[in-house]
Amino acid sequence: MAVSGETAALLSPVEAVALIGVLGIGAQWLAWRMQWPAIVMMSVAGLLVGPISSLILPMPILQPDATFGELVRPIVSLAVAIILFEGGLALKFSDLRDAGSAVRRLVFFGAPIAWVLGTLVCYFFAGLGLGTAILFAGILIVTGPTVIMPLLRQSKLGGRVGKALKWEGIVNDPVGALFAVAAYEVLRVLEAEQNAFTIIGWIIFAAILGVIIGVGLGKGLTHAFRNAWMPEFLKAPIILISVLACYALAEAIEHEIGLVAVTAFGMTLGNSKFASLQDMRRFKENIAVILVSGVFVLLTAGLTVDIIMSALNWQTFAFLIGMLFVVRPATVALSTMGEFKLKEMFLVGWIAPRGIVAVAVSGFFAGRLATLGGGDSTLLAGAEQIVPLSFAIVFTTVTLHGFTMAPLARYLKLAHSGATGVLLVGANAWSVGLAKVLKDAGIGVVMADTDLRRLRPAREAGITAFTGEVLSEAAEHRLDHALFSTLAAVSANDYYNALVCRHFGPELGREHTFQLSSSDNDQDLLGVPRTSRGRTLMRSGRNYDGLIRDHYKKWVFHKTELTEKYNLETFRKERPDADLIAEIRTDGTIYFLGPDRTPKGETGARIISYGPEVTSKPVTTPAPTNGQPPADPVVP
Repeated sequence: MAVSGETAALLSPVEAVALIGVLGIGAQWLAWRMQWPAIVMMSVAGLLVGPISSLILPMPILQPDATFGELVRPIVSLAVAIILFEGGLALKFSDLRDAGSAVRRLVFFGAPIAWVLGTLVCYFFAGLGLGTAILFAGILIVTGPTVIMPLLRQSKLGGRVGKALKWEGIVNDPVGALFAVAAYEVLRVLEAEQNAFTIIGWIIFAAILGVIIGVGLGKGLTHAFRNAWMPEFLKAPIILISVLACYALAEAIEHEIGLVAVTAFGMTLGNSKFASLQDMRRFKENIAVILVSGVFVLLTAGLTVDIIMSALNWQTFAFLIGMLFVVRPATVALSTMGEFKLKEMFLVGWIAPRGIVAVAVSGFFAGRLATLGGGDSTLLAGAEQIVPLSFAIVFTTVTLHGFTMAPLARYLKLAHSGATGVLLVGANAWSVGLAKVLKDAGIGVVMADTDLRRLRPAREAGITAFTGEVLSEAAEHRLDHALFSTLAAVSANDYYNALVCRHFGPELGREHTFQLSSSDNDQDLLGVPRTSRGRTLMRSGRNYDGLIRDHYKKWVFHKTELTEKYNLETFRKERPDADLIAEIRTDGTIYFLGPDRTPKGETGARIISYGPEVTSKPVTTPAPTNGQPPADPVVP
């Protein structure tokens, strides 16, 4: 953290905290509205009230060091501890086993390769001291999932390439931080001029001690939750306090093992099974959003114009070129040789956006390296540069990869083209029937439900099924968002359907989120307000109960192709009672119908409808003519 040099601050601590909160959450909201990376918006907010404001005013609006003094370091430390706990909580060993061999090779072989190559780039190109380069290269292993997930959805990149990028980001988040912790321990012992055996022994001891503290606390808390030793309303606050206590306890026993302990704590809880874990995740997400926003504004505002200008040189440019065009491609090529095709390897070797953990952990270690060994050690030279360098690589990778990922994936024919399919939320007799007819029509379908048994008919029909809560954080990681561009919430719970539509609305666009009517009377004042719902599927008043009643009356789905002779008007005359669900147009796209959405009815389009069985007309056989055999039977 840079010291501004001013003895007085423009804002009081209370005012500064309020401003950091408003700017951080405001930047997150603005990023959501504009569909831009949140990390960029938060960094810009910090720059505006920090170094940029110092160019206009006598002093910066926000001066973290002058305002908070010695509290800056513990504030950042606790925030980073909770962020790493969140990363550990999201890392499930079962998910890693299912992620595929390419992901495992990227993690177990690729991460060490990236660490070594990154150290060389940081040392020779960025001009950092060897110790600082080793630590910073460990941090740069991370490819943040909060950045990569939106890019994967926007580019419609799925399959094993999307899976590899997604899981690499999830797993490497805590791994990169742990590499940095290990490097710091080595440097700390080296600066104390201890011998090699002492260094190795101490690092092993510190790592084992941190893991023991984290795993022990995690196991104890899991046991307490399972045995109902704590009331439900206290579980989430207890976890938050336990993270802080775990970090403080580990730091009191030995400095810098707190990050190892909280990561192990999170991994232990994340791989345990108790009923309230999902609620804990939601509470943790809310806290993490606030802390991430605050850390970004705090770190960015703490930069000075001098530090930023000193980072704008040929060494920074060489560092960025080396990381993007040497380290990443070489890491992917060496670690995944034989796993990917050449074009897949090329895309994975280009995409590696850095995110929250890279900046947060860089800020955490910057001050420690600067003071280690009195601040004049050649081994630790350039410690004050790792924060601006981390911001530089974040801005560069988010911008370049954000703008090039989608067109590059399309050019390499690795992205889903055109309409990618439908996500049906809620498995029941009616929705499974709809999924089958859509699949037969060539439309990709993903069916989601929390009940494995309700999804069984869909799986038996060969329909892609997702078992779990689509609103959860786990769905962000496990559900392939590249498989669908339209959503239909068709569960029995209208309030849940509305919640699902609101959740996916910003991503898919509200015009692509649909749900059933709430009741027979669509003007029900006690139902979900129209402004909070998805668009109505089929017609007003056609609710779940009515559809299920008609299902037991033997109503069926129909797929009807329109021709010049058999047009939409003829179809409606023959099937006046049928509900029109969707129109599959000639370009293969699906268009769900509703009160204000009627089919075009063009020749070649197919209408998906739901109605009574069509009574077959008698089959007639034309009489033979001129001694010729009779023609094929004709069905009118």
